[in-house]
Amino acid sequence: MTTLVMTGTGTDVGKTITTAAIAAVATGQGRRVAVLKPAQTGVAPGEAGDLDEVVRLAGKGVTTRELRRYPDPLSPEAAARRSGLPALGPGEIAAAVSELDAGHDLTLVEGAGGLLVRFDPHGSTLADVAWSLGAPVVIVATAGLGTLNATALTAEVATRRGLNVVGVVIGSWPPEPDLASRENLTDLPVAAGAPLLGVLPAGLGGATPEAFAEQARLGLSPWFGGEFDPEAFPTRMPGGMT
Repeated sequence: MTTLVMTGTGTDVGKTITTAAIAAVATGQGRRVAVLKPAQTGVAPGEAGDLDEVVRLAGKGVTTRELRRYPDPLSPEAAARRSGLPALGPGEIAAAVSELDAGHDLTLVEGAGGLLVRFDPHGSTLADVAWSLGAPVVIVATAGLGTLNATALTAEVATRRGLNVVGVVIGSWPPEPDLASRENLTDLPVAAGAPLLGVLPAGLGGATPEAFAEQARLGLSPWFGGEFDPEAFPTRMPGGMT
């Protein structure tokens, strides 16, 4: 059994798509996969959230669990405070992960926003969850200008807290990559202090499940069970979806 903690360098970086892609590749290889979303914010009761997107793209064979849902699009701590709903602590998250991990080959924990976004008034974060689980961290980053600083800061915080960053994935590769995006293929691993483990094309969330699974396999490293080669990528798939 393996647990991976999925964090982003910010919001809207492709974290849910990357989580779904990893799940799709793993289930395609016959592995039992669970995805835990500790806190879903900005989604009202009854509305589709991130886990619905994961199931739509990766298939109904993926087990999903959401521990808290808050309607306001804020950090989990702020959203809980504003709504009057109970906050979420790292102990509850760790217990849910342990329960899922017992019956699955791979458990993916998708955070809200970045590594240090607060869950509760005590300042608990996804970094605390990863540390308590001893779970490796995957950083999902953007492709273009500004991503190196955000990625380096995330990786530095993770390292200072004793976490193992196994790699970085670009969550949305633009159809027409600019100079910064192309150069960042080389510079992002340096910023993260860890290898580039995948590049997923922009617009992947609109693919059919079959096309999504194929693009996920091509866009993710053999470390996840895919076929991504960072050296061949610039010539094989320089744009978005093909």
